[in-house]
Amino acid sequence: MSNDTDVLRAYFAKLDLEPEIADLYLALHAYGPQSISELSRHSGVDRTRIYRILETMTSTNLIEVETHYKRSIVKAAPISNLQILLSKKEEELRELHSELAEVQRTLAQHSMQSPTTTVQFYRGIEGLKQMFWNQTKSKTINYSILYENSQSRTNSAFFERWVRECNRQNMVFKGIVSDNFIRTQKDWYAKKDNERLANWESRYVPDDIFPINHSTVIYNDVVSYHNWRDGNVFGIEIHNPEITKAQRQFFSMLWQQAKPISKEISQQLGSSEPS
Repeated sequence: MSNDTDVLRAYFAKLDLEPEIADLYLALHAYGPQSISELSRHSGVDRTRIYRILETMTSTNLIEVETHYKRSIVKAAPISNLQILLSKKEEELRELHSELAEVQRTLAQHSMQSPTTTVQFYRGIEGLKQMFWNQTKSKTINYSILYENSQSRTNSAFFERWVRECNRQNMVFKGIVSDNFIRTQKDWYAKKDNERLANWESRYVPDDIFPINHSTVIYNDVVSYHNWRDGNVFGIEIHNPEITKAQRQFFSMLWQQAKPISKEISQQLGSSEPS
């Protein structure tokens, strides 16, 4: 019965229901309708807690209570009754979605930041994925200075979905890459043959000329930086047209000094149309 309890507890937790509710519900299923004393004995839940928890179980339609002379009998209702609770939560979620835009407008009115500047921080692999997916909103050429390839961090499935979306939108990429990027990219494509960006051109800057120790991406009015050294994944996006303009000028100067990559190496780096 322990496994059954774990399954039910896990599901009820997703509905913000207390773990003892699973214990009580399973006891009612196993032993049938019971008095409070019997339910406490079969479930292991203290009687004083049962009285409080039964209110929640009644409001969520998980139980039915029959009042007999000097005692109450509790019996389990069909688990399908939870559909009522699920429908309520779906409605609450729809309301939250609809109210989000108003909350964003309210916060923007009281922001201490410049109206032309916003800064967004990201942490962890999921944050990194969000930063990459934000790039699919690009309406400009995507310029990048890359320390390490992304697919080894975000996983192959996400990377391929990202590549397909970029190719679907016919996005154009120009990248300046480091010694470490070339090494990690070669290692990746030696083992896997992922889909590749259709419009990717890259140039190489040796570490002794310009050491690259984090990745920078420039698109629209956004400059993003991310780093995942020492197991710490961290990223930041700066939304500011003047900062973006300056970073594009810096990229252009570095691009002129960078070395074109040979056809053979370009194919190893994941380019479908080598430069």
